Amino acid sequence: MPENDIPSVLTGALKFGIKPGLERITGLLELLGNPQDSIKAVHVAGTNGKGSVCTYLSTILACDGKKVGVFTSPYLERFSERIRIIDGREGATSFTEDDSYGEIPSGRLNELSDRVKTAMDKMLSEGMEHPTEFELITAIGFLYFAEEKVDIAVLETGLGGRLDSTNVIDKPVATGICSIGLDHCGVLGSTISEIAAEKAGIFKKGVPAVCLDPDEMIISDEMRKDVRDTFTSVAAGKGSPLTFVGTDGAMEKAVFEPDGNMVFELDGRKYKTALNGRHQVTNAALAIALARICNASEESIEAGISLARWKCRCEILSFDPVVLIDGGHNPQGAESLASTLNDILGGTLKGRKIRVVAGMMADKDVKGVYEAYRCGGLNIAEAVTVKPDNSRSMEPANLSEIINDVYNNKVQTLEAESPEEGVRLALERSKADGMPLLVTGSLYLAGQVRGYLKGII
Repeated sequence: MPENDIPSVLTGALKFGIKPGLERITGLLELLGNPQDSIKAVHVAGTNGKGSVCTYLSTILACDGKKVGVFTSPYLERFSERIRIIDGREGATSFTEDDSYGEIPSGRLNELSDRVKTAMDKMLSEGMEHPTEFELITAIGFLYFAEEKVDIAVLETGLGGRLDSTNVIDKPVATGICSIGLDHCGVLGSTISEIAAEKAGIFKKGVPAVCLDPDEMIISDEMRKDVRDTFTSVAAGKGSPLTFVGTDGAMEKAVFEPDGNMVFELDGRKYKTALNGRHQVTNAALAIALARICNASEESIEAGISLARWKCRCEILSFDPVVLIDGGHNPQGAESLASTLNDILGGTLKGRKIRVVAGMMADKDVKGVYEAYRCGGLNIAEAVTVKPDNSRSMEPANLSEIINDVYNNKVQTLEAESPEEGVRLALERSKADGMPLLVTGSLYLAGQVRGYLKGII
């Protein structure tokens, strides 16, 4: 769905930015009849991996015969990606074959947006604060899932957890938290304990909480202890049964097959996934634990893991030359990406020259991302820097300067006029010299160029 097809009530709310809090969404949903109260849901938070956990879980539950609502963010190529229904195993198969399957139709999106706008106008007339864009989208999602009578909804938090608009769900079936790190510190807190407490704000009394074992997270040992202590304390205070899920070394034993799939073993069972990267084993483990709470069969779990797709997350678009696109934008994601590329290249990453198309948001830890690439063995020989279509984007010249600062001025940098021109140029050069090409730095960049890149490979 092109941007000019996004309902105006949503684009008009962009100026209100990010405002954590539940007062506005609570008031809005009350005027809409509290549709969220009729939805069974699983609620997922985290810094890295929550989208992958949601796609694993939704395909598993669909394979188990359920009509599954899926609410994720941000969108990459079409706004309608954010609200989707995967209906049964046939739906899961359709989603694998066509990533636009199940997205909310434009007619329904416009209809529900009009109803949400009517409720919003009433709020404003009563002196209430204007809802944010994400709150309006959340309300649309709840209305859609309730009226389509989904069996269960898989909800990804937008930011944090405690004050995220999705957290109006009072009694989810289960809650899950995947890997966390120091991201959005200006909103969520400056320490890992503060951030963990915000994520754990989705815990509910009597509702099972499943968290990735902190020992599996890409953070320091001291941070791991802080995260474990925080999750344990919040769960105890809320009366939420807490389980930490690990992989028991399964990440290290995962095998990458020539067709781009990864095979791993958990609890004595083998699984195959098209989601690349050893970190995806942790995401799968969390999704499996949540699926079992939902009473999904083991056969459905195996099928769902195999059918899951999540574009622009270590997504291989070509093997000759190797072209990989990823939306990672923080140091933890960069470390995982370097490890994944090494696995795809058969362990030959260190010392091998790599070409990147790079574009990042200026408010991210840009230097930390490239330090993680360098420490992970990513030998960037050439970088084509671009400016994604977003007001927060870093200027290409500034990004080139940071990359060469980290790599001691050993990177040949080229600055393209547009992201599309950047990937066209980089792909032409990689086709000529065989150098692996990595498109990375932001989900905004990945979403902007994925379709174009697929069309010219």
